[in-house]
Amino acid sequence: MHKIMNIPYELAPSDSRLPCRFHSIWKVHANESYQVAKQNGFSEPGLFVTIEGAGSLTLIGEKRLLHAGTFFIADVDMPCSYCCIDGNWKFYFIDFAGTDMIKELELAIGQVTTSAKVADSVKLCENIIETLIVKPVGYVYSVNILLQELLLLFAREKSITNTTRDPELDTVLYHMHQNIDKPFRVQDYIAESGLTRTTFFSRFRGMTGQSPAQYMLDLKLASAKASLETTNLSSKEIALALNFYDEFHFSKMFKQRYGFSPRIYRKMRTESDNSRH
Repeated sequence: MHKIMNIPYELAPSDSRLPCRFHSIWKVHANESYQVAKQNGFSEPGLFVTIEGAGSLTLIGEKRLLHAGTFFIADVDMPCSYCCIDGNWKFYFIDFAGTDMIKELELAIGQVTTSAKVADSVKLCENIIETLIVKPVGYVYSVNILLQELLLLFAREKSITNTTRDPELDTVLYHMHQNIDKPFRVQDYIAESGLTRTTFFSRFRGMTGQSPAQYMLDLKLASAKASLETTNLSSKEIALALNFYDEFHFSKMFKQRYGFSPRIYRKMRTESDNSRH
């Protein structure tokens, strides 16, 4: 019996247009003569990534220090000015259209943010510049993807340092998805996490909203549903492949979850598909 792994991994519906649209990138090495004033503010959002030295940005009368190892996202239509401090300011500046992705990633706008990922961001910025110089096939798509990778780099760093996140459960969740055809033994996953039993259950429910057993059951039922739609395996074969207690138990759980027995569900899907042809 082949392992069944027919689970669709889909994005949840969203009204937001997540990707930002790249416009331009500047690589700046400024000295004391460098001064820029934007009386009407930026017409598009801008991202400063400071790699050396420091600059001063005045926004609505308030000064902000953009020093090495920080990034700053400037919003649109806000009068501002910025200049070099102490004769040395090396930074990248990227302007782009749209802040939906910024908001979706919960990156701060108008706030100087310290980052340990600036060295990695430099590589992405240089890749953008190289791509714009060489212009390989699909370079317009490439620079937009690189911009998104840059924003994701900063967002993931923030996520890792967020005390409400439980990274020790990431591997556990992945292994649960990879082992839906195996008997479920929660003690194995507790041991893998390195947490106490009480902490494991508490954090697992906080992350998923479910107990580990219910989460695994939902995975198995989602795989069974996809198998009923895409294979000719019988309910008995699916129950066996996914390690349900027996066919009756599988049918009962499936009906509780989806409202129909596996047999009725497959029949309905078949009739629906046939009606489209």
